[in-house]
Amino acid sequence: MFRRLAQQHREFVRDLVMNLKALAIVLENRGYIASCYTCGNEMNSASFMVSLKDNHLIRFLVSDYGITWTEMRDERELMKLEGAEAIGQLQDLADIVKYQFQLQKAESQNNQVYLPNKKPVIRS
Repeated sequence: MFRRLAQQHREFVRDLVMNLKALAIVLENRGYIASCYTCGNEMNSASFMVSLKDNHLIRFLVSDYGITWTEMRDERELMKLEGAEAIGQLQDLADIVKYQFQLQKAESQNNQVYLPNKKPVIRS
């Protein structure tokens, strides 16, 4: 039983690391300063960081030893969460980014007039 649980935990950590890497890429593509570093190809630990605004930094660490979310502003720690609470906060971040993208997409669609057989015309 314990070997099975240990294997499931390793798979969970690998999945989480892969998702962190993907989130960092999405955030970078949306204009945020974000990174996700792993040690080697094992995918058994990662350090994820994103700068949301001036002096507002989020760091998410995952390894076999634990999971932590640390939020800092002006180099002061505002919040530190561990385990499931840290993962929940990460989901909240992903939801906010997704919502912002949907808003931008809707705004860009509302500012375009489509004419037949022509490229979209952007209204100012």
